[in-house]
Amino acid sequence: MHTVSRRRFLKNAGQTSLAVAASSTLGRFAIAQGEGPTRIVIDSERQIGAISPRLYGSFLEHLGRAIYEGIYEPGSKFADANGFRTDVMKEVRDLGVPIVRYPGGNFVSGYHWLNGVGPKKDRPVVLDRAWNTLETNQFGTNEFVTWARAVGTEPLFGLNFGTGSAEDAAALVEYCNYPKGTKWSELRRSHGYDQPHNVKYWCVGNEMDGPWQIGHMPAREYGLKATDAARQMRAVDPNIKLVACGSSGPFMPTYIEWDRTVLEECYDVVDAISLHRYWGNSEETGGDSTKYLAMNLAMDRQIEEIVAVCDTVRAQKRSAKQLFLSFDEWNVWYRARGGDAVDGHGKTAPHLLEEPYNLEDALLVGGLANSLMRHADRVKLACLAQLVNVIAPIMTNEDGILRNTIYYPYAWALKYAHGASLSLAQEGPTYDVDKLGGPIESGGLPVPGFGAVPYLDVTATLDAEKKTVTVFVLNRDLNKARDLEIKWHDLTPSAVTEFATLTGPDLKALNTFADPKRVTPQTLEKPAVGATMRVQVPSRSYSVLVLEM
Repeated sequence: MHTVSRRRFLKNAGQTSLAVAASSTLGRFAIAQGEGPTRIVIDSERQIGAISPRLYGSFLEHLGRAIYEGIYEPGSKFADANGFRTDVMKEVRDLGVPIVRYPGGNFVSGYHWLNGVGPKKDRPVVLDRAWNTLETNQFGTNEFVTWARAVGTEPLFGLNFGTGSAEDAAALVEYCNYPKGTKWSELRRSHGYDQPHNVKYWCVGNEMDGPWQIGHMPAREYGLKATDAARQMRAVDPNIKLVACGSSGPFMPTYIEWDRTVLEECYDVVDAISLHRYWGNSEETGGDSTKYLAMNLAMDRQIEEIVAVCDTVRAQKRSAKQLFLSFDEWNVWYRARGGDAVDGHGKTAPHLLEEPYNLEDALLVGGLANSLMRHADRVKLACLAQLVNVIAPIMTNEDGILRNTIYYPYAWALKYAHGASLSLAQEGPTYDVDKLGGPIESGGLPVPGFGAVPYLDVTATLDAEKKTVTVFVLNRDLNKARDLEIKWHDLTPSAVTEFATLTGPDLKALNTFADPKRVTPQTLEKPAVGATMRVQVPSRSYSVLVLEM
C-alpha cells in the first residue's frame, strides 16, 4: 500500500476541515467552547503501523487465586485430567488471548523454577516472600506451557533476577528450548516432554528498580547482569526475543534515568524494554471521574517518553536496531492495594488483589486499549494484568466464572484491533485537566496534567484482509451524548456490521456473581453509511463501530 504525500494529505485534510466548518452553524469557536461534533478524517494510507498480534496479551502470576482456583483446580467439577479448569480455558480460548506472561510479577524474583518441575509428589512447598503465601509448586513450567498450548496462547516467560543468576536464566532456556543431549534438555525429556517448548519471548527480570522487589539493584548493575544473561541465553537459543526490565512507572524517582542507564549497558543484546503502570480514581484524580477518564493520556505520554529514551540511546550507540516496547503490566488497580488484600498470611491461594471493577473502570480500560492502538508502531507486546481472579477481567467460584466490567473493552480490542492502526486527523470539543494529585503508589511522584482533553477519544483500525474498518470511541462526557463526524477520504463504507456500547446511568455499577449482567454491552441503532457519517455515542460510554468497505 503506497503512502500518500504529506503535501497531498495536508491539502485534502485542510479542504475537508474548511468545508465541514463552513457547513456548521457553530464553527470553530463553538468547538473550542465544548460544543459541536468531533470530526475525524479516515484515510487508509495514513497508517501509524501494523498492530502486533501480541498487543493485547495478558498475565498470570503465582499470586492469590490466579493459578490455584483460577486456571488450575484439580478438585473443581470443571477440572480436566490435567487439573485445568475447562470453563476458564474456554473463556480464554474464546477471547483469543494471544500471549500470557508467567510466572510473575514480584513472585518471580524469588522463584526457583526447578521447584516446579518433575514429579509433583517431590515438589517442595515453599514460602513466597513477595506475597507471604505458601507455594505448593504443583503448577510450574511444564504445566503452564501445556495450558498455554491448550488455550491457543503463546507463553512469555519471566526470569528470576532477584535471587536468580544469569546462569539460572540460561539453564531455563536450555530446559525449555534445547532439543536434546544436554543436562537441562534431558531433564525436560525425563519429565515427559520429549519435544522442546520453543518459548520465544522472555522478560529479563521484573521491576528491579523497585525497593519492594526481592534482589532490588541499581540500574547499572542490572544492565550488566542483563547483558551477561542475554549472551548466555542467546548462546542456547539465538532466536529468542528478550525484554529488558524498564522502570516500574513514572511515579518512580528514577523514572527515565533507570531506563536510559539500563539501555546504555544492554541495548545491543535485547529486543525491547518493559513498561508498567496501574491507574485508579483516587489520590491522583481526587475521585473526579472526568479526570479519571482522561488517564489513558498518561499511558500515551509514558509510551512516548520511553520511545524517546530508546531512540536517544540508539543514536548514542550509532545502532541500526530499533527496540520495541513491551507494556507488559497495565490495568486499573487502586482498591485492593493494602492490608489483607496484599498479605497472604502464610496461606495457599488466599484472596489477594481481587479488585472489584465498575463501569468507569471499564471505560478507562477502553481508553487504555485506544492508547495502545495509537502507538502500534512501537508497542509490539502488552499484557493486561492479570487474567483470572487477581486484578482480572475474569473471576471464578465453585460454580463457574464471572465477567467483570473490564472484560468487555478488552474483548473488543482482541476481536477487532487487527491489521493497521490509522492516524486520524481529529478536531473537536475539549475540557481542561491541568493538574493531578499524587499517584496511587505510596511515596510516588505526581505527573503533570494534560491541559485540553478531547471529550471523545477516538482510534480506528483497518483490517485489509477482512475489508473492515473499526472505530473505537471513549466518550468522557459524563452528562451528554456526543456526535462524531467521520469523513472518509479514500474509502466509502458499504455497511455497518456492528455498533455497540458499554454505558449505564451509574458509573459505580459493577458485576457480581449475584448480578452478573448489570454492566454489559448494548446494541445501538446503526447509522447510515456514506462519504460523510454522523455517529452519536452515549454519555460516559465506550463504543465500537465496525464497518464493511
